[in-house]
Amino acid sequence: MVVREKIIDVIVSCFKRHGAKGLDTPAFELKDVLTEKYGEDSGLIYDLKDHGGELLSLRYDLTVPFARYMAMNKLKKMKRYHVGKVWRRESPTAVQGRYREFCQCDFDIAGHFDPMIPDAECLKIICEILSGLQLGDFLIKVSDRRILDGMFAVCGVPESKFRATCSSIDKLGKISWKDVRHEMVAQKGLAPEVADRIGDYVQCHGGVSLLEQMFQDPRLSQNKQALEGLRDLKLLYEYLTLFGIAEKISFDLSLARGLDYYTGVIYEAMLLQSPAEAKEEPQNVGSVAAGGRYDELVGMFNPKGHKVPCVGLSIGVERIFSIVEQRMKTFGEKIQTTETQVFVATPQKNFLQERLKLIAELWDAGIKAELLYKNNPKLLTQLHYCENTGIPLVVIIGEQELKEGVLKLRSMASREEVAIKRENLVAEIQKRLFES
Repeated sequence: MVVREKIIDVIVSCFKRHGAKGLDTPAFELKDVLTEKYGEDSGLIYDLKDHGGELLSLRYDLTVPFARYMAMNKLKKMKRYHVGKVWRRESPTAVQGRYREFCQCDFDIAGHFDPMIPDAECLKIICEILSGLQLGDFLIKVSDRRILDGMFAVCGVPESKFRATCSSIDKLGKISWKDVRHEMVAQKGLAPEVADRIGDYVQCHGGVSLLEQMFQDPRLSQNKQALEGLRDLKLLYEYLTLFGIAEKISFDLSLARGLDYYTGVIYEAMLLQSPAEAKEEPQNVGSVAAGGRYDELVGMFNPKGHKVPCVGLSIGVERIFSIVEQRMKTFGEKIQTTETQVFVATPQKNFLQERLKLIAELWDAGIKAELLYKNNPKLLTQLHYCENTGIPLVVIIGEQELKEGVLKLRSMASREEVAIKRENLVAEIQKRLFES
């Protein structure tokens, strides 16, 4: 729990640094709020039925409830973050950080703004968070739904099969192109030559040079939708260069993002290597962050269809936690399981009253402190407790200290003990905590 809290603290601190305010939404929604928003993943939604017969569902993500909230409250602009649990009927895989109940951390910018400025900030936020969490090197794949739709159109995919084809493309990276091609032909009903034309595009990835190459592509450059997407990505790259993160971004035509509500830029962050030692096998945990632009979702919940353009990102806490946990096991790292700063101990019997007076003084000074709930604990037992829980400082009081009006302050790391006057104890502890 401590590791997870620290991960969330890093994420939320970044969200606040970028001016977002917190928002919470109910754990469940009316079923029709969530239906037809997630494509083939709609089958993963947990359905409920309340006593009045009203059809409800547990939220699948934090994005659709946010869009519903914007529409219901007739809001035109908002920058928000949300940390909350979501539920999906998946096959749990602890190694990959995939569960049926898990925590997401979302950041979204809603409102009419100039193109690609909010989108660039979302990508900057992902870079800041992943760098701050020290997970190792990472890459953010970027594409655009309009480029994908344009690509499908020029390759000969019927418009009615765009979303279904998109769901197949989204599996690239998890399964091979050969398997994706087979699914598109055998299950989605595409002609083999259409699938082959798609394959020529979706196996391309690179940077600005690939973007320029697509502008010159004889088929793609003739599609209006694709050109709009390409122009926006070119502008996005300009802003990312100013933010100093362009080298972390890869234009990848295989990126599809299977959710139906995306309308423009889409992105997904992948770890390039495990933070474990080089001799270790890399961990396959999938993406650790993803998001994109969804300009029409709010309008779906507005009776008059008024649209509020939105762009956002989602950080997968459980996946990141599984990586950090594995790293700690690999390197034998220990983490303090509580936030306790000081432990109050005694080597002698009948000193419970003195310990209670002392710990009350520390608590009143805002210092996080503990003691053992025993009248006469052994000193070795108390010191072992501090070692096991990672408490850095120990205040020791005994008969000699009581007579001399001093206390011993012990550092658990160095095992050094110094005598401190009772009246100076709080100031000395605060000084050491500040320096550490």
